[in-house]
Amino acid sequence: GDERARRDALGAGRPRGLASALGRRSRRGIAPVAAPCGGGPAPRASLARAGRPGPHHSRRGAPFLDAAAPARRRGGPHPGGAPGQARDAPVPARRSDAEGGARASRSAFATLYYAYVLDKEQRLLGVVSFRELIAAPKEARVSDTMERNVVTVTEDMGQEKVSQLFSRSGLLAIPVVDAEKRVKGIVTIDDIVQVVNEVATEDIQKIGGSEALGEPYLNIAFGRMLKKRAGWLSALFLGEMLTATAMGFFEKEIDRAVVLALFVPLIISSGGNSGSQATSLVIRAMALGELRLRDWFRVIRRELASGAALGSILGTIGFLRIEIWQHAFHTYGEHHVLVALTVFASLIGVVTFGTLAGSLLPFVLRRLGFDPASASAPFVATLVDVTGLIIYFTTASAILRGTLL
Repeated sequence: GDERARRDALGAGRPRGLASALGRRSRRGIAPVAAPCGGGPAPRASLARAGRPGPHHSRRGAPFLDAAAPARRRGGPHPGGAPGQARDAPVPARRSDAEGGARASRSAFATLYYAYVLDKEQRLLGVVSFRELIAAPKEARVSDTMERNVVTVTEDMGQEKVSQLFSRSGLLAIPVVDAEKRVKGIVTIDDIVQVVNEVATEDIQKIGGSEALGEPYLNIAFGRMLKKRAGWLSALFLGEMLTATAMGFFEKEIDRAVVLALFVPLIISSGGNSGSQATSLVIRAMALGELRLRDWFRVIRRELASGAALGSILGTIGFLRIEIWQHAFHTYGEHHVLVALTVFASLIGVVTFGTLAGSLLPFVLRRLGFDPASASAPFVATLVDVTGLIIYFTTASAILRGTLL
């Protein structure tokens, strides 16, 4: 249906255009426009509301007017029809300056905010608010009161750019035009809000380490949900096997200094958490248009400083914890200060690497043409787990050589 078409055209992370979603739906919102005439039948102008019919769209309006139409015309409500439905009202025309008029019921005007002005070729000329239209002198014309600098979107514009345009402009509706500025339809804020919610849902599910479900949690079949979740979990499990391999590689160091094994979960979890945090921030900034591919170096510099600072904070906490426990319970032996320094230095290295990896991975995926949300937090955590072990035991070998190792 129309909802499915709009969701496909404006889907998550895909630069597909608006054309397929606007198909039949948008053209319901385009009314006939008045054409200049030097005689013959009088021109006609109509008001039509874009979007789904019904009470849920009572606030969204986008009528189309002729530029030569009077800005205001006295008269009672147009008989017949429900508020917001398309209606035609013939008006007189002059030979030298054609006029098109439109009359609507008071309730229709209460639900409409602005009108788009088109020429006889359906090209967009401007936009006029109904407040200005009603307040204008009765001898004024639409072309005198309209705003010619109109915010528009094209049929092939991606949903992310459209949603960002709505966010910046604060408009309720934006016309969709072709290369020759002919109006093809309208995208309303309702359309974008619903699609953005769906996109955000998919991104959150991907960041959590699952394929996008594509339907409500309680409605999806159990087998289909397992299929969407098992793939990522299996891949992450295979990645964690590398962690076991790394642990085996440092088996001798662990045998000599068993105390090092106590801090393995602390070290690798801190790196994974920092990486997940960084990748979530970058993915969201990309979705909001705050970051582009060319910003990668700025992000790397920022995250390098952030990782070092965060690692220092966690390292200090770890150092103090070891020393407090040593003085209270004598847990870590005579070389407890060296052990604490090992944990301190390792946390700085692991957290810094985690933030760098987490922030850079979305840029790599975007450059390769993939959805940055695929850089899920569990994937980053798995990557940092392996490298975190290498950093930890390499640091321990350097600091504890000649004492515990």
